[in-house]
Amino acid sequence: MTRIAACQLAPSIADLPANAELSAGAARAAIADGADVVVLPELVTSGYVFADAEEARSVAVRADHGVFAAWAAACTAHQGAVVVGGFCEAGDDGQLYNSAALVDASGVRAVYRKAHLWDTEKRVFTPGSAAPPVVETVHGRIGVVVCYDLEFPEWTRTVALSGADLLVVPTNWPLEERPAGERPGEQQVAMSTARLNHLAIACADRTGAERGVAWTEGTCVVSADGWIVDAVGAGSGTAWADLDLEASRDKHLAGAAHLWDDRRPELYERVTAPRA
Repeated sequence: MTRIAACQLAPSIADLPANAELSAGAARAAIADGADVVVLPELVTSGYVFADAEEARSVAVRADHGVFAAWAAACTAHQGAVVVGGFCEAGDDGQLYNSAALVDASGVRAVYRKAHLWDTEKRVFTPGSAAPPVVETVHGRIGVVVCYDLEFPEWTRTVALSGADLLVVPTNWPLEERPAGERPGEQQVAMSTARLNHLAIACADRTGAERGVAWTEGTCVVSADGWIVDAVGAGSGTAWADLDLEASRDKHLAGAAHLWDDRRPELYERVTAPRA
């Protein structure tokens, strides 16, 4: 079993030192409590609601920044521990990216740049153009996307077809109205994505209002069968789940029903064709 901790935090806008300590502290605490995989929110090192690109640039970092060394140091306390979290990336090309890093005790193993930018993010960030990484770890194969990427089934299916056992999703979900008694729509997307791909998913949302934006506080861990195992709810906290990640590799739904073998990709040309 792999113990997953999805941490719901409240980073401070444009305060890199405070957010570096917040994120490293959350990783240390979760790993001390036995977490094998720790997931932190989107842009946890910078905050989200930037006034403009220049403010974002003031807290943008590269993958060799000390914040990731602190995450790696936290991983040394528990053999095989992994931390995944979002950051504002200063690209070598001079562009800003909404990125996520996967880190273990050896350092940064992979960086993913969000491909699907939400709303006003497009004024600040350049969209990534590489497929989501799927990283081999001692706990299994971990894929990474960021927030709005989860809304595109073509993208998450790419992760599943690449052999991921767990999809981790650093996210900042703005709060939206919903009918009484209903789960947040984003959690429902995570549940359906998990079920459609038979793939465990861990989403780390944020809390704490920022410049008038309230957050869904939808942090959750979803089993490969599509059921929420644990969720945080309001405020800071951690969603915990002990999952057999190898279960994600079994794509049999019934005796003669198999998610991969029953695919008909020759019929799916419209999925990736230009919009009519």
